[in-house]
Amino acid sequence: MLFKRYDHGMSFEKSTSAGYLANHMARLFARGLQRRVGPLGLAPAQFMTLLELWAEDGLTQKELVARLDVEQATMANTLTRMERDGLILRRPHPQDGRAQQIWLTDRARALQRPATEAASAQNEAALAPLTPEERASFLSLMARVTAAMRDEED
Repeated sequence: MLFKRYDHGMSFEKSTSAGYLANHMARLFARGLQRRVGPLGLAPAQFMTLLELWAEDGLTQKELVARLDVEQATMANTLTRMERDGLILRRPHPQDGRAQQIWLTDRARALQRPATEAASAQNEAALAPLTPEERASFLSLMARVTAAMRDEED
């Protein structure tokens, strides 16, 4: 039941709200990830950006925005910090004079293993109460819900 009826009318019931619970879980994941990647000099937003660049170096800011589902201004700020911290280099795109490609530095490449190990440890800690079958089901259901919400936006 999403809403409870009280004397003053309808009230939102957060314990049965998928949105509330997903948001709360995301904040807890982000805090845990920050604790684990922070000592490496990374923020969670930088880690997420690095994941995309480790998979495919040389993406544009626009491509990163689309892949990470973030605002353009948020990505611009993240990239500025990453450039300042020596994690990326920006170079003009050879086919699009308005765009820049984002390239990893050696420092960023060296962080791939420790950062992904830290993220894996966070995931393991978060999913520890679940059996292997529950984990698989949980992740599958989250992926389906995410895909449905992404389709709704299109």
